[in-house]
Parts: sequence; C-alpha cells; structure tokens
Amino acid sequence: MLTILEFPDARLRKKAQRIETVTGSTADLADQMLSAMYEAPGIGLAATQVNVQKRLIVCDVSEGKDTPLILINPKILEQNGETETQEGCLSVPGFYETVIRPEKILLEAISREGNPFQMEAEGLLSVCIQHEIDHLDGKLFVDYLSSAKRQLIRKKLLKQQKLSR
Repeated sequence: MLTILEFPDARLRKKAQRIETVTGSTADLADQMLSAMYEAPGIGLAATQVNVQKRLIVCDVSEGKDTPLILINPKILEQNGETETQEGCLSVPGFYETVIRPEKILLEAISREGNPFQMEAEGLLSVCIQHEIDHLDGKLFVDYLSSAKRQLIRKKLLKQQKLSR
C-alpha cells in the first residue's frame, strides 16, 4: 500500500517528471494510487503525494466512486471562468479552505493505454484536476491561502504528526 505524504513534508514540493513511455508499471502505479485514494478516502491523488516524481494523477468525483480517471502528463490548454470552492487535500488532512480557480478547463493527457487525448472538465472535476496538477508542480492548495493561515495549518499538522508517532 502506498503512503500519502503530509504537509509540510518537503517531498511534496518536488516537481514531477514527464512520463516518456507508458508501460505496465505505469498502469500498476495508477491502480495502486486509485486504491490509496479510495481508501483515504479522497477524490484525487497525484503521484508526488505518494513520493513518486512522475506526472500522473488519478481522480474519481462520481457519487458511486466507479468512474476513475487516469491522466498521464496532464497539461491544461485553456481555462475559462472562475469558481470559488472549498478544497481539502489528502496531504493536508482535516483542513478545508476556500480557493478560487478557473471554472472550466481544456486539457491534454495520455491514457493508461498510452493514447493521447483531450478533454474538457468543469465543476468539481475541473477543480480536482487543477488541484492534482498543482501537486505535480510542487504546489499545494495551502499556497493559495494567506501566509498566516498556511503557518497555522503547518503548526497544527506538525503537532498532530508528533502525537501520532
């Protein structure tokens, strides 16, 4: 089972590398990430959150948790509108804050089978994908918050991590 890193772990700040060739091990990693995400439970997970520095994200925003989406080397091509949503993060457990992001996106990615494709996303799926792509770039949703709020969350999580050891 994969371990999800928690803020302020410095490994969450590493930038992920492109996946040059989609292999069986890429698909295996995606499956393991989906299992970890569902177990957590969450709606999205980036490879960097499990200390794998590859550009791979998984999402499932469906009610029944039966519509997994695997995106390899995702890249946003267009952004439109603006939405304000409460975001949480498996790497920042227990904290939910308002973040403003583009409402709709057009992105390109590669499927688990190695096929390039484009897709549009809006609403929760759009927010989830943007949040996970941020992880691939070493950015967390707390980076959208004030410095004071980010420090408060950091202190609380460090305290919780010490208590759980």
